[in-house]
Amino acid sequence: MEILLILSIVIGIIILHQPFTEWINKVRVKAQYQKFLSQETWYHSVVAPHFRYYNRLSLADQRKFLFRTFLFHKAKRFHYIEVTQSAEMPILISAVAVQLTFGLDKFMLNYFRDIFVLKDDYHYGFYSRPFQGHVDHSGIYLSWDNFVKGIHGLTANCNVGLHEMGHALTYVNFITQTEEDKHFKKEFKNFSKVARPIFEDMQQGGKNILGDYAGTNYHEFWAVSVELFFENPIRMRHELPTLYNALSRLLKQDPIVVVNNHKLAA
Repeated sequence: MEILLILSIVIGIIILHQPFTEWINKVRVKAQYQKFLSQETWYHSVVAPHFRYYNRLSLADQRKFLFRTFLFHKAKRFHYIEVTQSAEMPILISAVAVQLTFGLDKFMLNYFRDIFVLKDDYHYGFYSRPFQGHVDHSGIYLSWDNFVKGIHGLTANCNVGLHEMGHALTYVNFITQTEEDKHFKKEFKNFSKVARPIFEDMQQGGKNILGDYAGTNYHEFWAVSVELFFENPIRMRHELPTLYNALSRLLKQDPIVVVNNHKLAA
């Protein structure tokens, strides 16, 4: 009888655990949303001057974008190395992560608690070439000067923020599996069916809009594809249509549609 009672309790806990957890999360999000509303204007004033992507969204999607940026910002610890800290820095970095994941349900990159901001190019490990950013088990690293150039489009098709957040997104899904997204994992396989042949052609000397660096390895091919998808979507769709469409399905968004909708609303 005692065994049956214990078994019933255990089963009850298992059955009730998910609904209870979901309820707790909803309460937390609601509380965070109230805090966000008091800072929404400030977040808008920081993001709007730097993000064409954000400015092209509908008003409802802009609020969603800012709230996600707020949540991402509050969940991370930002460390500043030989660079002068400002209140705008963590918001802009958070906004880049949100841009990449805006179509996805899971956007927090939960494994990564720490983001390190350096002033400029830096050396890492035993590599001789300087880095603009990288991702490893200890966190996400970004060089601020290069990050700013990226969000302002000062170097064609390059956005180090999107590049490194792209690495972080695959890291949490395939390496740590701490924020496993079933849609993302499934569609990444479909993306690779299209991407692998293009990557292999590049390794054999083939040239395309992605540039030589994308042929370094498949991780870099993915991250460079992410940059181009947002920075030059019209040309990417024209020159690599199957890759563009695969990315659009994977990330559940289409930057060209965002641009066209903005033009129609203007």
